[in-house]
Amino acid sequence: MKTRSLCVTLALIAAPAVAQDFMRNIEMPAHRALIAQRGGTEPILFETDGCSGGLSASWRFVAETFPKFSALYEAHPPWEYCCVTHDRAYHNAGGATQAGNSYEARLSADDALRACVKQHGVDNADEYAERYDMTPDQIRTAHSITAEAMHAAVRLGGGPCSGLPWRWGFGYPGCSVFLPAPE
Repeated sequence: MKTRSLCVTLALIAAPAVAQDFMRNIEMPAHRALIAQRGGTEPILFETDGCSGGLSASWRFVAETFPKFSALYEAHPPWEYCCVTHDRAYHNAGGATQAGNSYEARLSADDALRACVKQHGVDNADEYAERYDMTPDQIRTAHSITAEAMHAAVRLGGGPCSGLPWRWGFGYPGCSVFLPAPE
């Protein structure tokens, strides 16, 4: 019984590393395609949609439709600057020139987005608690949940060469894992 408990404990400890290796192996062909496709070219002009996946666009729509929402919650997500910083890294693939570095830069950018949204909640907990009639802990928790959801979304839907407008390396159009790599 002790051996079984030890094996389960070790498996749970190792699971995140195994999952990370698995995801890296799945994603690396797309990073190789991106690096091969972009070559030495410069990215197209930077543009941002704020928080991708419709988050900023939906927030603006609701704020424009309901003035009381806008007065209370403003016209943009309060952590939108985190998304713009994230978009800058995504635009030029973090400046990476090798596939492995591209993967690591994306992971770092996604982790930084999560940390930024959480930190925004910490930094503004008292002010928002008063404004929204909540406790500072509720504000921090809401930001933490939002940050984790955003992190999961960008990890799932932000890979390179996906064709999505918010993909890693979106400043280099035309990347596809289905095209042969240039020689």
